[in-house]
Amino acid sequence: MVKAKTFIQKFYVGLVCFLLYAPLVILFICSFNASKARTVWGGFTLHWYTDLFQNEEVITAVTTSLLLTTMASLTATLLGTLVCIGMTAMKRRSVKIIEATANIPLLNADIVTGIAIMLLFARFISLGFMSVFIAHVTLGLPYVILNVMPRFAQMDPNVYEAAQDLGASPVYAFFKVVLPEIFPGILSGFFLAFTISMDDFVVTYFTKGPGMNTISTMLYQQLRRGINPQMYALSTLLFLMILILIGISNRLSEVQMKEVRER
Repeated sequence: MVKAKTFIQKFYVGLVCFLLYAPLVILFICSFNASKARTVWGGFTLHWYTDLFQNEEVITAVTTSLLLTTMASLTATLLGTLVCIGMTAMKRRSVKIIEATANIPLLNADIVTGIAIMLLFARFISLGFMSVFIAHVTLGLPYVILNVMPRFAQMDPNVYEAAQDLGASPVYAFFKVVLPEIFPGILSGFFLAFTISMDDFVVTYFTKGPGMNTISTMLYQQLRRGINPQMYALSTLLFLMILILIGISNRLSEVQMKEVRER
């Protein structure tokens, strides 16, 4: 009975993993397929990767996406951390209100958020890089708050005051005592905001100006006239990049938590 239960559990986990990663495996294989047809194997090739780096449209879209995503993620991380620091000095009721407000963008439909931001920006500023940047900061901010705030909740509130009692200035105590404690949450919030920003299409589509393309909007245009196999190669590289970032994030978090425990 126990063996049967264990087998069912392993089979269920294996099935879930298969459904999650089978499409990615197919994408990876197609990026090395010499044939443009997805159902026909034409042999191994790196042709789509070499063509990808010679495509000016793709290079421009990738550069714009990386610049936009990095700037928006860093800004959202900074603002979200400052919000969490401010929340630690608030009453519990005010904290609950801010947390509930931060949850609204997460639960709201992307198309509603995109249209709302578009209407706001169209009235006050012209649509372009800046409008998309502000929209992506708005998207990433709730994820940073929800990752950083639990770290403050787990931290002993007396540690910061003890550091000041021992002669540390407020700024020194923050960077040497508080920041190491919340850094894993900050790092997780940054990478999550980065992934959300890189992945977003709907909000970007409604807030970008004419002539501006990110990876997601470029892929949408490609889909309308037929997918170029170069997009398989681009998607594979993006997946590997996100996988590496996740690995770095987990490793840094482990090192940081080990240092905190050793103290």
